Amino acid sequence: MPMPPYRVGCYSPDCLEEAQFKIASRWSDGVIRELKTYALSCEACLQRIYTDTVERSARCRLTAGETLEVPGIYRLIRGNRDRQLERCPELEK
Repeated sequence: MPMPPYRVGCYSPDCLEEAQFKIASRWSDGVIRELKTYALSCEACLQRIYTDTVERSARCRLTAGETLEVPGIYRLIRGNRDRQLERCPELEK
């Protein structure tokens, strides 16, 4: 029996809206690659959360062989895996 869909909320502490975007960075250790999630956001909180995320990611330290891209904004689509998410570079400006 499939699991019923569940509500994914915005990470902003006082926000009760459903998340529409994922803020994440492509990370690799040279063998494994994945999309590292920093936050989920509704449209109203997006720019504030994205700005905070970019500042936080700039402080990340990497070990030898690791790579971490600048965070991007991806549109969340229920049922899609990370590889299928559409990046929204126009929202990252």
